[in-house]
Amino acid sequence: MKFARHARLLRSQLDAAPFAAVFFLLVIFMMLGSLIYTPGARLELQIPQGKDLPGTDKPTVSVAIDADGRLYYENQWIEEKALRRRLQEVARKSAEPLTLIVQADKTVSYERLMRLTLLARDAGIPEALLATLPGPMAHSLP
Repeated sequence: MKFARHARLLRSQLDAAPFAAVFFLLVIFMMLGSLIYTPGARLELQIPQGKDLPGTDKPTVSVAIDADGRLYYENQWIEEKALRRRLQEVARKSAEPLTLIVQADKTVSYERLMRLTLLARDAGIPEALLATLPGPMAHSLP
């Protein structure tokens, strides 16, 4: 038995109005999305610049210290005791020795930096490096 086909998929030209409406809705959602509160603490560090400093090829763990001496781990404010437990967990789970990357504001005292590196060493992370911004690059043409 053969059925008659009367349906056509496209009988007229495409109308741009529905596409424009969807586009403008997406623009509105994008603009409103930037106003939504994102959890965590806003941290703007003034990290000093460094040139030709060694890095590491080991797995790393980052901890930030702001100008007021507050500690941040995984973009969240954390107490020193809780940080010690978290670093111990991470060091225990890692197959290789970890390196602590300290992202400190340039106004943080040396005593505070040493306290953090000793805390990391006690947690099982033997090496600590201070994060710096790369220095200005000299552009030389051959």
